[in-house]
Amino acid sequence: MNVLLKAAVAVSLACASSNTLAAKSDVEKSIFSSKTFEAMKLRNIGPAYMSGRIADIEVDQKNPSTWYTAVGSGGVWKTENAGTTWTPIFDKQAVYSTGDVTIDPSNSNIIWVGTGENNGGRHISFGDGVYKSMDGGKTWKNMGLKKSERISDIIVHPTDSNTVWVSAQGPLWTGGGERGLYKTTDGGETWKLVLKPEDEWTGVTSLLIDPRNPNKLYAATWSRQRKVATYVGTGPASGIHTSDDGGETWTELKTGLPTGNMGKIGLAISPINPDVVYAAVEIDNRKGGLYRSANRGQSWTKMSDEVGGGTGPHYYQEIFADKHQFDRIYIASNYSKVSDDGGKTWTPINTKRKHVDDHAMAFHPTDPDFVLIGSDGGIYMSHDRMANWRFMANLPLTQFYKVAPDDSKPFYKVYAGAQDNSTQGGPSRTLREEGIKNKDWFLTLGGDGHQPAVEPGNPDIMYSQWQQGNLTRHDLKTRENVYIKPQPRLGDPAERFNWDAPVNVSTHDPKRVYFASQRVWRSDDRGDSWTPISGDLTKNGNRMHIPMMGRTWSVEAGWDLYAMSEYHTIANFSESPVDENILWAGTDDGLIQVTSNGGKNWKKIDLKRVKGVPETAYVNDIRADLFDPNTVYVALDNHKYGDFKPYLIKSTNLGKTWKSLAKDLPENHLVWRIVQDHVNKDLMFIGTEFGIFFTVDGGKKWIELNGGIPTISTRDVKIQRRENDLVAGTFGRGIYILDDYAPLRALTEQAMEQEAILMGPSRPVKWFQLDTNHSNTDGDDRYVAKNPDHGATLTYFLKDSLLTAKEQRQKAEKEMVKDEKYPKYPAWEDIEKENQEPKPVVYLEIRDAQGQFVDRVAGKASKGIHRVTWDMEYAANQAITGEKASMWDPFAMSTMVMPGKYTATLYKRVKGEISQLASPVEFELQPITEGAVSGPTAESIARFSKQLKDVQRRYTSTTAVLGEMTKTMEVLRTAIDRTPGNINALESAYAQAQADINAINFELNGLKSRTRMGAKPANISSRLGYAMSALWSTYGPTKQHRQQFGFAQQGLEDVIKRVSTLKAETIPSIQQAIVDAGGPWTKGASVIAK
Repeated sequence: MNVLLKAAVAVSLACASSNTLAAKSDVEKSIFSSKTFEAMKLRNIGPAYMSGRIADIEVDQKNPSTWYTAVGSGGVWKTENAGTTWTPIFDKQAVYSTGDVTIDPSNSNIIWVGTGENNGGRHISFGDGVYKSMDGGKTWKNMGLKKSERISDIIVHPTDSNTVWVSAQGPLWTGGGERGLYKTTDGGETWKLVLKPEDEWTGVTSLLIDPRNPNKLYAATWSRQRKVATYVGTGPASGIHTSDDGGETWTELKTGLPTGNMGKIGLAISPINPDVVYAAVEIDNRKGGLYRSANRGQSWTKMSDEVGGGTGPHYYQEIFADKHQFDRIYIASNYSKVSDDGGKTWTPINTKRKHVDDHAMAFHPTDPDFVLIGSDGGIYMSHDRMANWRFMANLPLTQFYKVAPDDSKPFYKVYAGAQDNSTQGGPSRTLREEGIKNKDWFLTLGGDGHQPAVEPGNPDIMYSQWQQGNLTRHDLKTRENVYIKPQPRLGDPAERFNWDAPVNVSTHDPKRVYFASQRVWRSDDRGDSWTPISGDLTKNGNRMHIPMMGRTWSVEAGWDLYAMSEYHTIANFSESPVDENILWAGTDDGLIQVTSNGGKNWKKIDLKRVKGVPETAYVNDIRADLFDPNTVYVALDNHKYGDFKPYLIKSTNLGKTWKSLAKDLPENHLVWRIVQDHVNKDLMFIGTEFGIFFTVDGGKKWIELNGGIPTISTRDVKIQRRENDLVAGTFGRGIYILDDYAPLRALTEQAMEQEAILMGPSRPVKWFQLDTNHSNTDGDDRYVAKNPDHGATLTYFLKDSLLTAKEQRQKAEKEMVKDEKYPKYPAWEDIEKENQEPKPVVYLEIRDAQGQFVDRVAGKASKGIHRVTWDMEYAANQAITGEKASMWDPFAMSTMVMPGKYTATLYKRVKGEISQLASPVEFELQPITEGAVSGPTAESIARFSKQLKDVQRRYTSTTAVLGEMTKTMEVLRTAIDRTPGNINALESAYAQAQADINAINFELNGLKSRTRMGAKPANISSRLGYAMSALWSTYGPTKQHRQQFGFAQQGLEDVIKRVSTLKAETIPSIQQAIVDAGGPWTKGASVIAK
């Protein structure tokens, strides 16, 4: 280290000495943080073949190939090629739920997004206000209204980008928040509430602007509240309002509209005649109608009884006016409809090949036949006015409630129950090089999919259900379902099943299945028969007496019973894997129940007696400890009462006392699920409303896993134990897998005080040849999810980055500047040494069971965790010429190693010196398939592979030398032409050398002139290429491969001798003769001494 660098470091250390302890604490925090664990990347496996719920679609009217879509539960996506490819552009924001996306009409680079889904559904998330992008979605800034929770519409002034109106529905689960219509005149820096609703339960749900007059606005207010099992969606403050001064003052429109309570109102204005305004109006008991005004809202005429159907108007109710045909309007519903007479008569749109449940529509500025529809199943495009549809099967937006990985071999399958998109099953990976396609997925059951379950050790049996307890047993061999929902006995009360009823296959007996309604059911024959093992374990109250919007309501009110899940049900269940008699049940109304005798007696634990948790909490998950029969973990959820705090509690004495494990979790990250590692009892994972966290100390400290996954609700986390994989079901972005999470078992804060840690694969590595025989001509719009990297993935940790002397100096100088101790300019000699120093290098060296070198794999030298995958191939030993090899060159093909045990060692190279960083780790490559025909022995294949590698090395070096000699001959030709005097001898020698080179080329490659003229005689190259085709499979070389290899090897031996003579003797002698005759020097010749 030079003097200046030493001084800089010394000053830096001296300045920091007074804060040593604080600095050490900060370092520890920075090491054991989410950033350190970013390399533990999750991998999305899709699927996209059923997609997910779309809240809004916006087509750029200046560039109709550019679209934006706001996904109800999956961020914002953008396409610039009319849906051929999509890019998520909102992934790293604080929230994921969006309700509106708007393009500034005067500047297409300015995009506004309203967060929080804009309907009243039971399963929707919440937002944190309005976002703005100035660069087409590349970067975002939150512009406020953070307490609005749900934004329904954003309108930008047609000529003034700084003037924007935002309709805020406000919180769904509680009163208050930011509600009403807000206006900004400074681009979102400040907001003014210009339409304040009458009460704390009412917001603005729909907003219009007159295209002729930007001061003319229409806004619909909506009173509603939902709780865990009740929903009232109408009220006296719902209505339609208009402003003639840009929103500064408002008048309520009443003439011709319903006089009683109104609910959700959808508005549309005719682009062709803006005097005409349409309103889909909900009234009590899911009724209402379509109203039309021909005089800018001054009076209204009821055209029909049409309102959003299905789940109810609260979930749909958007209406759209056609840009190209007057009085042609559409209403979004479970089965959307179109009217060509202003809403008087309606025709269902074609849904034969389309998902139902629509929420959004968009139109082309010039093509009247073009329509986009966003539904619960994704986006559809029509070019013939909805007669036929093209589905965008490249948006992986499925909302999964629960997941279940099975034990299939060689790759396990994942089953998942999806919101309005059935129960789906698909592979965790495939044999194909390109990955997992939509075609690899299949359905086990329709409807809304909910918790699936698999039978341990038997991948042919799994359980699926649609909402509210409709359980089936699925046989993977026959693809048949047996309907096995438990039925009440004579005289029994009705069974109340949760929207997402819990099913549990016993770890003690795979034929034993538990299911729950308000009581627990047990089957010992896979559901063929059931026995209740409890009475009603819920509070069993009257949910219709729960106050809504600050009061109780009678029967004629705006209840939407169809939109209300069953209440007073068992929401989650767990069997102790240690003691089969210990069973746990958690309800949706604030109770935990436990039995220690298989259900004969149950102990009630009322949450109002548990300190620090709300008594109304819904039991999102209950997990019996894998190691201790007395320990249990419970995730609680109170968000349907407006409380988004995370609640996670633990008991070690069968529920007598409890302690919180949620103190370290961020606010609003309500906890959905928890899963415990089966090896390390203190390693656990949780899925929260905005991500995935893990702990290595039993819940004292939680670290977010954010590598490879966007901000998204993770409703379920499961562990596939054979593979040590974490499988996560997200509510809007499909399924994610953290492949081999086992390194987290070793990476504690104490362990990470070491300079480096190396961890090998925790399970045998699957050894197989990737299938490259797949189509890559099926277009860019085809969705493919990635397989894990093919090979052995090794994980290592570096406590500190490896820095050059220059980087160390720069780091020290920065610290000096912070303390106002400014450095001096270094000496030129020191700068030169810094510039000449090579970058530090980290690599892994692979050796076989005999300790023989196999390969080296480059890694990163920066601090933190890194994952590197060795591709299970020998180090390439072909000649290195500096030229890129052709993808069709058979001699550029690498050689796969054989199954067996290998070791990896971590090294660093600093200033040319190599040293070991961590102890070696051993791992095994294990074949996953067995061919129908037995091939050569593994030892025989290994010998042949090594022989091939040796000949490949010699062959490529021969062809490389021959290529260089060919270039040299061209130079010699020029040199001879410039040589003075008699050059007859040089010409003769040159001609003979060229003839020898031509002869060798002929033996290696055959006659070039025959290339395009039918069959070509075999040569060394073709024979060796054929021999190398033995590497295309794991079968090994046939007799013919060996025979051709022998012919090639025999011919190559003779060629190598002749090439060596040309290289070492013939060409140098010609070069020297040219020099001796007074000719020019040529590349490769000796220096001209005199």
